[in-house]
Amino acid sequence: MPAPRSVGLVAVVMAVVSLFVVTGSGMAQAGAVEGVKPRRGPGDLTELRREAERSSKELAEATKALEQRQGTLTKADKELKGKLAELQKANVELSKVRKPLSDLVQSLYQAPSGGDLAPLFSGQEEGSLQALSDMTYLVSGRDEVLADAGRLYQEQQKLAGQAQDLRANKLLVEAQLNMEIDTLRKRSATVVKTLTRTLVKLGVKVNSGGRTGAACDPTQVRAADNFPNGLLPVNVLCPLQQRGQELRADAAIAFVALNEAYRKRFGKPMCVTDSYRSLGDQQAVFYRRPGFAAVPGRSNHGLGLAVDLCGGVDVFRSAQFNWLETNGKQFGWIHPDWAYSSPFEPWHWEYDPKIGSLL
Repeated sequence: MPAPRSVGLVAVVMAVVSLFVVTGSGMAQAGAVEGVKPRRGPGDLTELRREAERSSKELAEATKALEQRQGTLTKADKELKGKLAELQKANVELSKVRKPLSDLVQSLYQAPSGGDLAPLFSGQEEGSLQALSDMTYLVSGRDEVLADAGRLYQEQQKLAGQAQDLRANKLLVEAQLNMEIDTLRKRSATVVKTLTRTLVKLGVKVNSGGRTGAACDPTQVRAADNFPNGLLPVNVLCPLQQRGQELRADAAIAFVALNEAYRKRFGKPMCVTDSYRSLGDQQAVFYRRPGFAAVPGRSNHGLGLAVDLCGGVDVFRSAQFNWLETNGKQFGWIHPDWAYSSPFEPWHWEYDPKIGSLL
């Protein structure tokens, strides 16, 4: 039967774990209602992207905290092993203290007529000295032996309780961490799934051309940093609504939101002549239009962060250009300073991740 301390600790642990299960479920449901509720309009994409990035950041922070706390758990494990070693040592010491008294009592019970103490009780002189010595040891040492045994027993009980507390604490911490990570992971996945569905409804063929849903996942944009300019693989590029055009996930999501606002204002989507350029495409443009294209390997097109537009935006101070200049920053898109004069490229627009992260 488990000790009262054990029963209490187990009950506490189970109660806390149950609480986290309920809380985690509630958080997931809350995320589904508040953070992932159905949205309509271009601003909703921005909010979904921001929520996805926020969820990813929280998950990363929780994972980092888990790694840090693992050090604490490792230390607790070490302390637990130490306590168990002390407990084993206390058991050995207790056995040593009890053994002489136990052996003597056992000899008295096993030997007939009082065993080694028989000469003392029978009045026989032979062996009486030894018998007296045994009796003296038994009487004078009894209190000391019992006191030592009691002290060691108390220490044994204390160490056993500490070891049990450490086990329960370890179980509780692990349950809390795992529940927190699991809840955040589910929340992040739910937000990204909702974002993907929204993009598909707006005409973005997320899984086209050998891509996976992760290609349009803004929490995965760091994957693009692992590849050189102009050599981004298809699975880190998100397609646009304009056929054949693609950008890095965060830029693409922001552009789709901007495109919807533009469509609402002008009654048609933006016209895109160019977006992501491979290194080969950059070289072709550089030699075809010297002085009007960045050195291959240095263009923002090669990072999936730039577009060249048409349909009126390419005409400086047209209604379309002015509208985009006024409203683009609300979606993270800017007309860079150099494009106003050196060289003059009214059609060239870039996504600024720093601005986008502040939206």
